[in-house]
Amino acid sequence: MSRHSRTASGPLLPQLPHLLLALVAGLAQAASLAWPGSGQPLWWLQLVSMAVLAWLVRPAASAGSGLRTVRWQRGAILGGVFGTAWLVGTFWWLFISMHSYGGLPAPLAVAAVLGLAAFLASYYAAALALFCRYAPVNRGGGALFFGALWLLAELARGIWWTGFPWGAGGYAHVDGPLAVLARHMGVYGISAVAAALAMGLVQVRAADLRSVRWWALLLAIGGLLAWATVDRHCAVDLCHTPAHRRPAPLSLELLQGNIPQDEKFQPGSGVPVALQWYAEALRNAQADLVVAPETAIPLLPQQLIPGYLEGVQQRYARGSQAAMVGIPLGDEAQGYTNSVLGMSAATQAEPYRYDKHHLVPFGEFIPPFFKWFTEMMNIPLGDFNRGTVGQASFAVAGQRIAPNICYEDLFGEEISQRFADPASAPTVLVNLSNIGWFGDSVAIDQHLHISRMRALEFARPVVRATNTGATAIIDHLGRVTARLPAHQRGVLYGPVWGREELTFFARWSAWGALLPLWLLGAGTVLLIAGRALRPARTPPV
Repeated sequence: MSRHSRTASGPLLPQLPHLLLALVAGLAQAASLAWPGSGQPLWWLQLVSMAVLAWLVRPAASAGSGLRTVRWQRGAILGGVFGTAWLVGTFWWLFISMHSYGGLPAPLAVAAVLGLAAFLASYYAAALALFCRYAPVNRGGGALFFGALWLLAELARGIWWTGFPWGAGGYAHVDGPLAVLARHMGVYGISAVAAALAMGLVQVRAADLRSVRWWALLLAIGGLLAWATVDRHCAVDLCHTPAHRRPAPLSLELLQGNIPQDEKFQPGSGVPVALQWYAEALRNAQADLVVAPETAIPLLPQQLIPGYLEGVQQRYARGSQAAMVGIPLGDEAQGYTNSVLGMSAATQAEPYRYDKHHLVPFGEFIPPFFKWFTEMMNIPLGDFNRGTVGQASFAVAGQRIAPNICYEDLFGEEISQRFADPASAPTVLVNLSNIGWFGDSVAIDQHLHISRMRALEFARPVVRATNTGATAIIDHLGRVTARLPAHQRGVLYGPVWGREELTFFARWSAWGALLPLWLLGAGTVLLIAGRALRPARTPPV
């Protein structure tokens, strides 16, 4: 029998217990990203959830026939159920922004979240359909094939249709043994490795436990990860640098105004409170760098009280201090931008400016054919112009500060464009956010772990200034060194040490963005699927 003629002989549709198992596994994957209550990522739970999915679609052979027993239709359904449950469980809080703050009727808000999750889950349904159709019975090849297809699905979700990669499986591993891979492969590489490990795990047989070769392989993998972890914490850390030779830290004050989202843009409540509190905090700051969050100043400059913005700029026009403030800019003729102004003595003539590049669909731009949807919601500032990729950094006390706004820090491949020239590469990354749109939900902790992954990928400290949380300082090893409680007004004080060295991920992604991962995933899939389609050689008579 030729390889090309092999067909699945199992049931076309999954049974109800398997559907329920896929659903529960998908919800477990969502919970692994930030456990409800504690907000901690659980890397082992992510692997378990993937292992359950892998077990449901693992390639198996009928006795003596070599036929696969999983149909591609079954794989597609299981992948769709898993993906939809995982994504709904991950970003269910979009309901809060659309219904509680946007005024969209609850049934439509629920339908919108479910529809988005189901649409994005179609990538994983397609991946598992291809896996069940072309996966080799060979266990090692099957694990690689599964990991490569999962990689392509994650990349597609993160890039196509402007991309919505929130909740990628790799984010659960910021504290796990696979975290060391971030500086080499990025979050998508971690997702692929986790998927391949899960498939390899469920294909282990009892005979393997008695095999010296399998135990040697496990020990080698464990030893490699242990060595890489130690190397990451020592070779990259400051533990090899004597204290007297360490560079001076940059002192920070991160402002968290905690302006309620339903009042934030109201002229009779949130606007005057924000203007007064942030002006006072900026005036009294003593740190080298003061950061106020996204739209901390919720009005356009021309809408402010005369002299308000000029007064803040004059405050930082003398001395060595600097400030970064989130503010909308523009006018009706030129269009509007979601921006950051940087103010220091060096920018006295013209403040530093960063304009957000990666805009949020429906929140910051209206996709074609969806104006009717946005008109049903009462969300201000709904249509912005895009800034360019790779904008210049803000120079502060010898450091190069690279801001990004809100969920822009999900797109490491765009941040990496700032590392194309090592001489001008950022030494510190700063995220200015307003997660108040999503209430007191797990979105705050999920976003914190996303920033931690960027710190791991680039070996750079990440500073977060937010309206309601999580305002935090993250070191270059992805560790949270200081954090304000969420939903409390306050100022976070702390030091940060800028970094100069470039990680392998920063080097290759600055050159090719995510193209190398696309080529790796597609090449692996085509190679393995091609072998499955190639007719077997007939032995000579």
